[in-house]
Amino acid sequence: MTRRRSLELVAAAALGLLLAGCQTEPMKAFTSDAKSAWGELTGGGSSKGQAAFNAGLKQYDDGDLQQSQKSLQAGLDQGLGKGDQVTAHKYLAFIHCSLGRNGACRDEFRKAVALDPSMELAPAEAGHPVWGPIFRSVKAGR
Repeated sequence: MTRRRSLELVAAAALGLLLAGCQTEPMKAFTSDAKSAWGELTGGGSSKGQAAFNAGLKQYDDGDLQQSQKSLQAGLDQGLGKGDQVTAHKYLAFIHCSLGRNGACRDEFRKAVALDPSMELAPAEAGHPVWGPIFRSVKAGR
């Protein structure tokens, strides 16, 4: 997205806030467009997708890998912003690696890197003995 487009979206959002109390049909359409543009600008996704994504992250933290996988995939299926898509694919890769499914792990890392070629793992993640080398090979194009 260009800098000019970003500034236009921010200006539109500010105008929308100023006119938020107006309930005419044109204003409702403008508000809807502004919300969509703001989601595009900030990488936000749908509320259904976001709820499943958040649940998946919590389930992962709680060690419930099977349910986390289902929730993260549901979040992707229901719609997430680009940044959350990258994160969902990264955690799906971690899950697959943890369960010994290295091919699926590699596939999820490929999806994440395709969405964000500059993606990197945190130092602790990159040092993991299973998924660290797989991620590095995906980044190297192997």
